[in-house]
Amino acid sequence: GGSLMNIALIIAGGSGQRMHQDIPKQFINVYDKPVVIYTLEAFQKHPDIDAIQVVCLDGWHEILRAYAKQFKISKLVGVVSGGKNGQASIFNGISALKDIYNEDDIVLVHDAIRPMISSEIISDCIAKCNIFGSGIAAIPCTEAMLATNDRISSCSTYDRSKLMRAQTPQAFLLGKLLWAHEEAAKRGITNSVASCTLMIELGETVYFSAGSEKNIKLTTTDDLEIFKALLNTKNAEWLK
Repeated sequence: GGSLMNIALIIAGGSGQRMHQDIPKQFINVYDKPVVIYTLEAFQKHPDIDAIQVVCLDGWHEILRAYAKQFKISKLVGVVSGGKNGQASIFNGISALKDIYNEDDIVLVHDAIRPMISSEIISDCIAKCNIFGSGIAAIPCTEAMLATNDRISSCSTYDRSKLMRAQTPQAFLLGKLLWAHEEAAKRGITNSVASCTLMIELGETVYFSAGSEKNIKLTTTDDLEIFKALLNTKNAEWLK
């Protein structure tokens, strides 16, 4: 029995080749703190998050646990190995949760390399999942969208009002995620880019929750510079 849980499933399984760094980008230190810790702290301090599970690159589990201890991430319940891609990593994460948690508990799947996640985004993600069964942090498209086959030129546009940019967290009930991954395996879907795309490929409808332009994904060195600037802005606010 007991009340239902909200579990953050943090995906830190990537090796980060695009950053041209020797260490994976989720472990890059920014102002003496690894990126993944900024991410974990957001969920640690959110009152509605009950537990945090991390899917972590092999060889980095002990380092992650040491950082979690240092930065007092007391909600951390487990660290599991990543898979060959994002879909496989998420499956490893939810498989580890299924023996401990209820099928009706909410799982918020979140990229470790989105460290600017706000409490408002987490709250709305949970709220939408409670109402609709899913909550996909998303923002509208503000740029012109051009379709291309070669990334060199374009001869067609796509109506941006019909597009939303999906971010993370992406929340679903644990039972629903388990179903989706089992169903995907049966249908030979092995490399869906996100939980929301996996659901859509399986014919499901997903519901949006609030995202933010600040909720950036650190994939390039440019993103790292933006992250530093955002942190400085945030710090300046409470230094006043």
